Amino acid sequence: MKALTRNLVVIFLSTLLLTAVVSAQEIAVIETKFGKIEIQFFEDKAPGHVKNFKDLAKKGFYDGTIFHRVIPGFMVQGGDPNTKSDDRSNHGMGGPGYSIKAEFNDTPHKRGILSMARSSDPNSAGSQFYIVVKDSAFLDGQYTAFGKVLSGMTVADQIVNSPRDRKDNPKERIEMKVKVINR
Repeated sequence: MKALTRNLVVIFLSTLLLTAVVSAQEIAVIETKFGKIEIQFFEDKAPGHVKNFKDLAKKGFYDGTIFHRVIPGFMVQGGDPNTKSDDRSNHGMGGPGYSIKAEFNDTPHKRGILSMARSSDPNSAGSQFYIVVKDSAFLDGQYTAFGKVLSGMTVADQIVNSPRDRKDNPKERIEMKVKVINR
């Protein structure tokens, strides 16, 4: 009887542990001078983009980059390693040195969606991403949505409303630090 009880306790505790591990969800936290933006990933919709973003964040790739493009009524964009430099002439043109294949999906580009920036080539995404601040259906099916803001849209709103130059660059640097944590 003691052996049976012990085995049942072991099974019960193992089940609890497994449930806790399986239910742990990785999220991204983008820290800025305005506060934090927490991001939930759509691993079922864009697994390659989610893996790429997480890998870059875990390596510290995004740390010290800035939101280099802000367009009120549309989006905030960041993730370019060239923005670690104060020379704005190359901002918006950098990446990790490779591209990933598009994973277009049925996620509508509504306020709060995290999506991957790219050139005219659908398979040219690398590290640059944007957060939509206003519903932008014209992006649907043309850009890879791979997450959404869980909290911190007020931070994105502050970023998008920052004073900017004629090229939509914020006049003051809005640096980010990105980490991936279990929630």
